[in-house]
Amino acid sequence: MSFASRSATQALRAASRRAPRLATTAALRPAQSASYSLLAKAAAAKVAQRSAVQGTRGVKTLDFAGTKEVVYERNDWPLAKLQDYFKNDTLALIGYGSQGHGQGLNARDNGLNVIVGVRKDGESWRQALEDGWVPGETLFPIEEAIEKGTIIMNLLSDAAQSQTWPTVAPLITKGKTLYFSHGFSVVFKDDTHVIPPTDVDVILVAPKGSGRTVRTLFKEGRGINSSIAVFQDVTGKAKEKAIALGVAVGSGYLYETTFEKEVYSDLYGERGVLMGGIQGLFLAQYQVLRKNGHTPSEAFNETVEEATQSLYPLIGKYGMDYMYNACSTTARRGALDWAPIFEKANVPVFEKLYESVKNGTETRKSLEFNGRKTYREDLAKELAEINDQEIWRAGKVVRSLRPDYKPESE
Repeated sequence: MSFASRSATQALRAASRRAPRLATTAALRPAQSASYSLLAKAAAAKVAQRSAVQGTRGVKTLDFAGTKEVVYERNDWPLAKLQDYFKNDTLALIGYGSQGHGQGLNARDNGLNVIVGVRKDGESWRQALEDGWVPGETLFPIEEAIEKGTIIMNLLSDAAQSQTWPTVAPLITKGKTLYFSHGFSVVFKDDTHVIPPTDVDVILVAPKGSGRTVRTLFKEGRGINSSIAVFQDVTGKAKEKAIALGVAVGSGYLYETTFEKEVYSDLYGERGVLMGGIQGLFLAQYQVLRKNGHTPSEAFNETVEEATQSLYPLIGKYGMDYMYNACSTTARRGALDWAPIFEKANVPVFEKLYESVKNGTETRKSLEFNGRKTYREDLAKELAEINDQEIWRAGKVVRSLRPDYKPESE
């Protein structure tokens, strides 16, 4: 596929620019008032200028393809305001996996009082030590962290939340806030047995990306988009608290949802085009190319490399129509003709997938597998099988040929 010349209008479209990286320290309450720990004034100004809506960035109602939605932006919570709002709170972050790592470090860098609760001397404890959390000061066993915290951020894995709930629940006492980043445990309570106490606020902040991405975007001065939800509002301030915490953990903007809609869309998307569907499509296209005599390198380049390195970034920055217009007339015509065929073929699969999420089938599968004592060994075996597929073995060689390639060990 070759690129054709772009129109003047397309060429003038505003491109996303990364805010400059700035160094920071991990001090607990740094003297910051003008900006976020990793966002300079100039960077903040550039971000504001890129807004599609003129005026001050903040709470606003936007038209998303004909549907009005309220969006909350970081500028509503200057750092001084954020620190003052949580000045009497201790964020007890339970679990230090992907989300725990990203959200915890971001909140710490934003000057909030954060402690981590994990199993003592376990792998997560070791990782927390490496990130500067101090035993007896900011790092504690789970039960002790919950007792010390006012906002309990339950970021354990879904299976672990279910397994530990009998121990955790009695510690969630009146006056505390219970925070989740996934609606899984609460929505599928019949399977997880996670039923929050009735006398505490229960809120959700769900970053739309991995915890590593949450951290990376924060360090780049940008911020990830996240959804917020309120399951239970005892104080009358649960929503406000959720928005503020969303900013504290590194969100650039937030939109409202419900616990139920969050978990349905999340499980559906991961099994669909975000992960499961894309692996299935990549593999299917690659296999047909190979059966018709194409070499591994050619099959990989036409299936994965061009998609991830050339075309998908255009979709992410400018949209599907821009990507189509950036390609040759032949490529464009074929894509326009075949897109409806793929849509028709896949809608029944996606309908089946959504129903499997909604009726709890996916939840029960996840709890069963992720709750096994042999979970890590079983997962490693399945991932090794993917790693050993010809498409991804060929991909390793293709990636090594990129001009900017660096060995994984570096």
